[in-house]
Amino acid sequence: MTFTHPVLVRWSDIDSYDHVNNVRYFDYLQEARIAFLSEVIGTTGDFFADHPCVLVSQTVDYLRPILLRHPPYDVDVWVESVGTTSYTLGSRIIDRSGESADVYAKAVSVIVTVDGETHAKRPLASSERDALLEHVVTA
Repeated sequence: MTFTHPVLVRWSDIDSYDHVNNVRYFDYLQEARIAFLSEVIGTTGDFFADHPCVLVSQTVDYLRPILLRHPPYDVDVWVESVGTTSYTLGSRIIDRSGESADVYAKAVSVIVTVDGETHAKRPLASSERDALLEHVVTA
């Protein structure tokens, strides 16, 4: 199952070429990733306090420039795989406001679960694993 999170481009995201600076793509992906994990794994408070984890790797393929405009762009997020102490999320920034769905960027993010105090790797809790496995999307 794919999760979709809308993101609005802010004036401060625009660079001297009149499009979103490539660094801001990471902000959009992070915003959607946190919303996705909060909903999928569930939390009543601070997600990272309840389910400590860190982003250890993220690759982004930039496919076209994002421009300042309204309506928002969508960021789709899904689970690609689940390991013992980590999981991999796929995502894409996409425009569905027209007749076609145009993809602006694709990303792969690897998250490692950690102990909240020692920051050492920890195994995924069974509740985390079960929730993530329900959202695996296979190509």
